[in-house]
Amino acid sequence: MSRQYRSAIFLHDDEQRRLAEESKKRLQKEGRVFTDIEPLSEFYMAEDYHQKYYLRSVDVLMQELRARYPEEERGFVDSTVAARLNGYVGGFGSVEQLEQELESFGLSEQAEQYLRTRVSGR
Repeated sequence: MSRQYRSAIFLHDDEQRRLAEESKKRLQKEGRVFTDIEPLSEFYMAEDYHQKYYLRSVDVLMQELRARYPEEERGFVDSTVAARLNGYVGGFGSVEQLEQELESFGLSEQAEQYLRTRVSGR
């Protein structure tokens, strides 16, 4: 896999390493984990059009997020809600997790229904 397109956790200290290793070990019980864990040295943000890759292909969600960030791509890129939605659309997260946080996203009923269908259909 190309180093520029990979899953990685970059650490600042030993405590972060300990937490990351614990999480990785726990997740490996469910299957292989392809996330590297390494110290933070240099980090370059990907171009905006690469951010939230999975989410960008879902019109119903993108319409709502564009309304929140009409002229500011950076707001979308930095949005925690957009990051969470991208994860669900990308196949990460359970129905139970989605239901616990869905209301906090502030989405329309149509968008919520799309997410429920997408996540439960895996």
